[in-house]
Amino acid sequence: MSKSMELALIPESKYSEYRYDVIFKAYKWDPQVGDHNTIAKQVVLMEEETARQLEMWAEQLSEETMQMEEALINKPSLVKKLGLPRKILKTLERLSGYDKRQNIRLMRFDFHPTPTGWAVSEVNSDVPGGLAEASVLPEIVCKYFDGYAPRKHIAKSLLEAFSERIKESGTIAFVHATSYSDDRQVMEFVSDYFQAYGYNTVFAAPDHIVWQDKKAFCILEGKEGPLDGIARFFPLEWLTNLPRKSNWKGYYDCATPSCNHPVAILTQSKRLPLVWDELGVDIPVWKKLLPETKAPKAIKQKDDDWIYKPALGRVGGGISINEAITEKERKQIKKSVQREPNSWVAQRRFTSQPLTDMNKESYHLCVGVFTVNGKSAGFYGRISPYPRIDDRAKDIPLLVRKARESK
Repeated sequence: MSKSMELALIPESKYSEYRYDVIFKAYKWDPQVGDHNTIAKQVVLMEEETARQLEMWAEQLSEETMQMEEALINKPSLVKKLGLPRKILKTLERLSGYDKRQNIRLMRFDFHPTPTGWAVSEVNSDVPGGLAEASVLPEIVCKYFDGYAPRKHIAKSLLEAFSERIKESGTIAFVHATSYSDDRQVMEFVSDYFQAYGYNTVFAAPDHIVWQDKKAFCILEGKEGPLDGIARFFPLEWLTNLPRKSNWKGYYDCATPSCNHPVAILTQSKRLPLVWDELGVDIPVWKKLLPETKAPKAIKQKDDDWIYKPALGRVGGGISINEAITEKERKQIKKSVQREPNSWVAQRRFTSQPLTDMNKESYHLCVGVFTVNGKSAGFYGRISPYPRIDDRAKDIPLLVRKARESK
């Protein structure tokens, strides 16, 4: 693994300049989580062969994931095993008209280096984050590392996917939790890129959208009118908390091209492996790369080879890796698993292999590989001093060695 990539340091004299560029050019408006600086002083330098392998796996996983989604639409008895909120379960019948060719499918697969190769911990299937960090950080830092280059730009891949489905100069609603700056900065990044290519954009809360004949309309004051596309960065399970008059169920059978369509909730659940063998879908890459997964009730009380994960957990929260959590959090997770086992899953723990920089500091790495409509779309790197990649992890740019030119 060490031969395929290394953890290099950004020149100390350049880090302050780099950090300011990340804040003002990479939409990282708040580079802190509490007392933790989330902008790494390191960069991952990866070999071309390793990058190609991760991209190939991500594309295969993406295809397998979309096949599972389409199978689950017609198997409501299996969907009930995924630990989804009751309100969502009642709405899933609206997915019957889903057509993946009409919509844009964005995912992020999280890869971790281990002593025996790479493991996948999960797919961020619904609203994957890290879009600006993955696209802009490598562009900023590459000037310090000769012979290495950024891989791909996610906003470019999204633009290409939308442009195949909507007219030029069309209007796209960027739907998000408008009171959260973390979410707004993601939407600003993609919106600015789309506007540069002639598209109109609207920043909207989810209840700013209504439906007429299954087509989306914006009711935001001053921005009223039909929408040609929706880019949603608002978790589906949050929609159920909106007032009933918002008609959030309209997202589920919307005829307006969307990224992501609510079908994504079916594979966002970490309990998905519990129904794999009943789907009638061949998924060899998922079975190769994801650690063994079981229902919590199948695990013995004191079996430390397993960790617990919430079915709809995000940003690493609630994962019971003992070195990364307090005793209080460990007890809270244990009680929650015992009280609501159908909202959790047990996954066999893999050994995360840390990387060490020139200062002899070791970090655990997660490489998120994005796909857009099944094609690789960029790398999102994060590092942590402990083997849980959560909201305190640092964003780290990932560069790939340039192919040698033949003489």
